[in-house]
Amino acid sequence: MKLGSSAFADRERIPPRYSCEGEDRSPPLEWTGVPREAVSLALIVDDPDAPVRTFTHWVAWGIDPGDGGLAEGDRAPREGRNDFGETGYRGPCPPRGHGQHRYFFRLYALASEPVLRPGASRRDLEHALEDKVLAVAELVGTFER
Repeated sequence: MKLGSSAFADRERIPPRYSCEGEDRSPPLEWTGVPREAVSLALIVDDPDAPVRTFTHWVAWGIDPGDGGLAEGDRAPREGRNDFGETGYRGPCPPRGHGQHRYFFRLYALASEPVLRPGASRRDLEHALEDKVLAVAELVGTFER
């Protein structure tokens, strides 16, 4: 399974429009090679270079594997709480002068749909993914302020 974006290549800079310095919209994402038996997809976006701990930017699930992607600014069918304390996507916003941060977009192909309440936490989603993951794809972008 592969995950990509028309906005940035793997290990390349995320354009400012997808960050707190721009429109803070989710970037377009495309996926291929999803296992046939996958019934749903889940997505977690995080920054492991945050000063205190890994910072979660997006928690999403209930995504149709057949859609082939999410357009720029699209919300996922079900979204959880990010570490900004909001539901949905919030883009890169590292502290000024903290250097380059990496943003990991991880897409999970699932054998069954996770059952979660709206606004669930990342921990809730990760727990719900146990024994359901068929494949994982990863896209990494960078950003610095």
